[in-house]
Amino acid sequence: MTELSPLLAEFPFVYRAEVRFRDLDALGHVNNAVYATYFESARLNYYQALTGLPLARLNIILAEITITYHAPAHFGDTLDIGARVASIGTKSFVMEYLAVAQRDHTALKIATCRSVLVAYDYQTGKSVPVSEELRRAVEVGDRGQGEVGSIHHTSFGKVVLVCRRVLAATPPTHDDKPSSFIRT
Repeated sequence: MTELSPLLAEFPFVYRAEVRFRDLDALGHVNNAVYATYFESARLNYYQALTGLPLARLNIILAEITITYHAPAHFGDTLDIGARVASIGTKSFVMEYLAVAQRDHTALKIATCRSVLVAYDYQTGKSVPVSEELRRAVEVGDRGQGEVGSIHHTSFGKVVLVCRRVLAATPPTHDDKPSSFIRT
């Protein structure tokens, strides 16, 4: 099993990205625009690992993204990027991300991100309710089901590290109440 930073303990999914030379700017650190691509890769692999669905079936569109930079990343760094759904509304949901690098056996917070995604009908060009299929997949994933440290391959051909957090040993209830992250 690959060691993950305790900083990522609250994230049910972790995507690993290698910093490439082409990701750098003239100052020798990762260019600010590249982080959006890192977080997008984490998001797409999260969906793929969680649902197994082709991305075209998810019918979502990015509405907003905010990135906060905490420390520079450099060529040769490996970034572990935690991804999670923070909340789900009727037609949109919010995701949170954390990028961490290991330096001298110490975890370093590189960047955080928040994105708002909207369920979208590409035929009509209008927002639609978030599918129950996606809600269920997120709920199951965020409950910590899955083996900690398990490796999965997505249809993108990338290897991702899924690190489902382990919750208290209480079985999930089936009482028709919405889970805490679904707004009603």
